[in-house]
Amino acid sequence: MKNHIKDLRKERKISQEELAIAVSVTRQTIISLENGKYNASLMLAYEIAKYFEKTIEEVFIFEETEV
Repeated sequence: MKNHIKDLRKERKISQEELAIAVSVTRQTIISLENGKYNASLMLAYEIAKYFEKTIEEVFIFEETEV
């Protein structure tokens, strides 16, 4: 899943570590999210969106897949 976390983080001039602490995850989790190697749980997506004062849809890019 793609997201805008890196862009939002840079706009606020915060490090991966600062974001990780703010949303109670490790820096490695933030790195994995930014690189698209990890999909956030609904709760983590909510916490990140809340931190940036955005909706989940403004932070995460949901791509429809065929079932």
